[in-house]
Amino acid sequence: MKRQTIKYSDDKGEIRGELRRVADHLPTLDELAGKAGSQTKVTLALDNDALAFFKREASRRKTSYQRMIRNLVRSYARAQSSR
Repeated sequence: MKRQTIKYSDDKGEIRGELRRVADHLPTLDELAGKAGSQTKVTLALDNDALAFFKREASRRKTSYQRMIRNLVRSYARAQSSR
């Protein structure tokens, strides 16, 4: 059976819906370096400059950039769920 290739060409970076400012309740970079709970693997396309930022900061803190991104997303989701 041939493996199907997934293409992400449909996403042109358009913004859908209205934008609104997010309250400044984001964790510090050191907090993002902490451990996480159970996980599910996903594929995510990031801007090169954003990825470079997380890789640089993770290297400084001797952790993985994936962990920092995962903790940032979790923190945002928890803050939005409590609204």
